Amino acid sequence: MRTVAAIDCGTNSLRLLVAGVLDAEGDDVQLLDVDRRMEVVRLGQGVDRTGAFAPEALKRTFETLAEYAELMRGYGVEPGPDSVRMVATSATRDAANRGEFVAGVRAAIGVEPEVISGEEEAELSFVGATAELAAAEDSGLRGPYLVVDIGGGSTEFVLGGDDGGDGAVRAARSVDIGCVRMTERHFRSDPPTAEQVAAATADIEAALDTAAETVPLDQAATVVCVAGTATTVAGIAQGLAAYDPERIHHSRVPVDRLRAITAELLEMPHERRAAIGVMHPGRVDVIGAGALILERVLARTGAAEFVASEHDILDGIAWSLALGAPPEA
Repeated sequence: MRTVAAIDCGTNSLRLLVAGVLDAEGDDVQLLDVDRRMEVVRLGQGVDRTGAFAPEALKRTFETLAEYAELMRGYGVEPGPDSVRMVATSATRDAANRGEFVAGVRAAIGVEPEVISGEEEAELSFVGATAELAAAEDSGLRGPYLVVDIGGGSTEFVLGGDDGGDGAVRAARSVDIGCVRMTERHFRSDPPTAEQVAAATADIEAALDTAAETVPLDQAATVVCVAGTATTVAGIAQGLAAYDPERIHHSRVPVDRLRAITAELLEMPHERRAAIGVMHPGRVDVIGAGALILERVLARTGAAEFVASEHDILDGIAWSLALGAPPEA
């Protein structure tokens, strides 16, 4: 069995998926999870303000990549672009010293990071999030699907799929709202004041207006939300004592419950947020802004609920390595 490694380097987190490629002939390709890892390295620390990566953020990132490289070797991943792909997103598009970042990545894992467009990022997320849903006839979920990927610096929207099994992407757009960016830009106290929340909300609504110019946000039958903000909110909605990806994956959160959770998170001080069982330590400071983005997105779509998915851009990247290009969902 051939193994491949997908790495997603976002503004807030650095994630690894090692997957086995099974029956790699034509349309019969299957992926088997071997290992998933996530570390909050906060690569985008201060980028919105300074326009460059902070030295300590680069250090955290390179140290984590060195750990990932050791894991990949242990799982038999062959070095090189046919087996390893690292996608770098919003913060890397914005940083003036991205050359230093590229050199450090190459030294750590042997391949250069791909600074992809927001639209390509959205399409990879769509494949990762919807491939299982489209194949599962008993899920009760149907297309068109709107996949929403709330990151640290940006949020991606992609609409595609239909009831006839066509997994084609219809429209995609990335906008510069994310949990880290909104926190650094607007939340100057903890918890934020009503005025700070109002300013962030106005910023989010303006970005959603921009997204809606390309992606019809109200035409989806199913809204699928990926990445840490959505999965954390889904865990809170279930009252989980600890993060449980199996229970969170494909769970559904009604919009009324989302509104209540968002209001609670925006009113909580740091200590109470940190005490939530499903909360990753690296997400404590930014979950309020992330939930606010998620709540405003659901309001704009008019959906009654969102579906949380543990599968996202990482799975899309792995599919691209397995097939040479991302498959249709």
